[in-house]
Amino acid sequence: MRCPFCSHEDTQVKDSRPTEDSSAIRRRRQCPACGARFTTFERVQLRELIVVKKSGKRELFDRDKLERSVRISLRKRPVEPERIERLVNGLVRRLESMGENEIPANVIGEMVMEGLETLDPVAYVRFASVYKNFREAKDFETFVGQLGEKITDRRRLDVWGERD
Repeated sequence: MRCPFCSHEDTQVKDSRPTEDSSAIRRRRQCPACGARFTTFERVQLRELIVVKKSGKRELFDRDKLERSVRISLRKRPVEPERIERLVNGLVRRLESMGENEIPANVIGEMVMEGLETLDPVAYVRFASVYKNFREAKDFETFVGQLGEKITDRRRLDVWGERD
C-alpha cells in the first residue's frame, strides 16, 4: 500500500483486527520512509457493480458515495455511527446479492429511502427531498402528509394487530 503522505511504495502493517461488526479488517500501517502512521479498511467485494443513471450513463458503484449521502441525511441526528455503518453494509450486501452487475440508480435510491425510513424519519425526509427533487414547500407538505399516514397506519397495526 502506498503511503498517503510521502507516496512511498511500501508500508508496513503494524496491527490488524476486525471492525466491531466484522464487516471489514482495520489495519494500522506505518511508512518506513517518513514514519507516518495511518489506518486502512479492507472489505469483501462480492462483485463489481455498475450504477446505471437515469440518463443512461454508467459508472462504478462507490460505497463511499453511498455512505456520504446517508451521513449527510443523518447530520446532527441522534443516530449512532454503528447503526449508520450497519445500514450501509446491509445496503451494499443487498445490492451485491441481487445477482445483477448493473443496477439502476433509482433502485439504490429506493433502498436507501427504505433504510432511512426505519432508522430516522427526519433523515428519510431529507434524503427524499433531494432524491425526489422537491422544488417547493408544497412538495414537502405532500410527502410529509403521506409519511404521517404511513405512521398512523403502522401504529394502528401495532395496537390492533391488523389494519382498520
